Amino acid sequence: MRVLGVNALFHDPAAALIVDGEIVAAAEEERFSRRKHGKRPVPFSAWELPELSMRWCLEYAGLRPADLDAVAYSFDPGLSQDAADLGLDDPWDHLRLTYARRAPEFLASSLPGLDRDLVRFVPHHLAHAASAAGALAGNGDYDVLVLDGRGERASHLSGVSSRGVIDVVASQELPHSLGLLYEDATEHLGFLRSSDEYKVMALASYGKPRHLRTLQKSVYAVPPGFRTDPVDWSALAPRRDPGDAIGPEHADLAASLQLCVEEVLLALATDLNERTGNDTLALAGGVALNCVANTRIYDESPYRNVVVQPAAGDAGTALGAATVLAVGGGDLVVPMTGADLGRGWDEAELEATLREAGVRWDRPADVAEEAAGVLADNGLVAWFEGRSEYGPRALGHRSLLAHPGNIGNLERLNAVKGREQFRPVAPMVLQERASDIFQRGPLPSPYMLFVHDVAPRWQDRIPAVVHADQTARVQTIDAASEPVVARLLHAFEKRTRLPVLVNTSLNTAGRPMVDSPRDALECFGSSPVDLLVIGPYVLRRDRR
Repeated sequence: MRVLGVNALFHDPAAALIVDGEIVAAAEEERFSRRKHGKRPVPFSAWELPELSMRWCLEYAGLRPADLDAVAYSFDPGLSQDAADLGLDDPWDHLRLTYARRAPEFLASSLPGLDRDLVRFVPHHLAHAASAAGALAGNGDYDVLVLDGRGERASHLSGVSSRGVIDVVASQELPHSLGLLYEDATEHLGFLRSSDEYKVMALASYGKPRHLRTLQKSVYAVPPGFRTDPVDWSALAPRRDPGDAIGPEHADLAASLQLCVEEVLLALATDLNERTGNDTLALAGGVALNCVANTRIYDESPYRNVVVQPAAGDAGTALGAATVLAVGGGDLVVPMTGADLGRGWDEAELEATLREAGVRWDRPADVAEEAAGVLADNGLVAWFEGRSEYGPRALGHRSLLAHPGNIGNLERLNAVKGREQFRPVAPMVLQERASDIFQRGPLPSPYMLFVHDVAPRWQDRIPAVVHADQTARVQTIDAASEPVVARLLHAFEKRTRLPVLVNTSLNTAGRPMVDSPRDALECFGSSPVDLLVIGPYVLRRDRR
């Protein structure tokens, strides 16, 4: 089957294409539109079709809309209810449902030649659960735990996947929602809800969970579900306006919330394992992007294996929805071999872009050696190589790299990217070297979705990637699948005796991650980066 998956309702619009069980392409609309998370200044404008990413997926595969066997839309309006009936205060909900019901019409209009009768609604949390097949399809039975803000009428699903078919064990009805709870706290702490929750996770490491017992009176597990009763956030910490100083009281609230959520997740995972006895758990939904909680589940739950696919948030439901229909049509979806499912450019296309831009570039014998020299001298390197990543993490294709041995590089990179200084940056390391440096948590960890303790003997050697709690969100590199990045790590270690590099996303404040060569040139031209590696070519900063 040829199935196009679409996410277009809450945020993170995206498209994914599966052809005869192979994941051919997947990309978020923000990489094309340059609007982060698909958001515009007004709330309802996030409900946009991923027109550019849909068209690119089809173009990449050499297909026309008329060639598709099905289009999977990752929300089923027939399962939803009025927001008030669900106990939610959402003034836009009626418009969202109207939009979703008209999705077949909108899709047929955006993709001329598409038969609107081929559009199928896939329940939101079923799409999340099926997205786990991106990492595990065909690998036997495994459990799935989905948690996010909300779907049609629930915020959680637990189940069992067998050859891609999901058997639902339990779900949690709204208004109880760990995702919405975290969003509320995110907004109270002065950050952007449905966008900046990862900042709260980072801030938690600087605080003490002084309010844990108070929170647990409102937020607690009732297996197989949970309760999230209303919380008076102002009683725990004063509301912070964006731009205001962050005080210890805000960090303490973040720490209390983080630990409270971890406890509920651990209880849900333990209960699911007791019901099924399976060894492997796949996590999905926006809450699965909480890498601290993921590691705690790995360490303390009965599961021997815990996995998360790279686009665990709503963007991943495009892939999940397509998976549901592909499996329903008889295909077995092959696991993804990496997150590089987005756009790429060959050498001729890159060179044509450079010529058109009128910039000076070189083609060294080995870009890995060239970049390693700049990094060893404490320069910053913008790294653009291969196809772009699906999901929110830079995984060595659209990355900003730096020397991990200089503690000042944390502040330097956060300044370049316009980020708060409490936020950490991540290390990348060769897979075979990881266990010597990073402890606790699953290894290998190719998608940067778990945290690991940094071994004490390494903490002073790579201080730029050590967070306040002595952990790091690690990405392991497999030389077989990422040979150029592996050569870079080898070359850097030869010069510095450090097998680690700082890896953060290649973007500046408020902008999506770089995707195209033009994006890379714009980012390089507007930020203090010393070297841009773009395929086999390099551009150096003009110091005149």
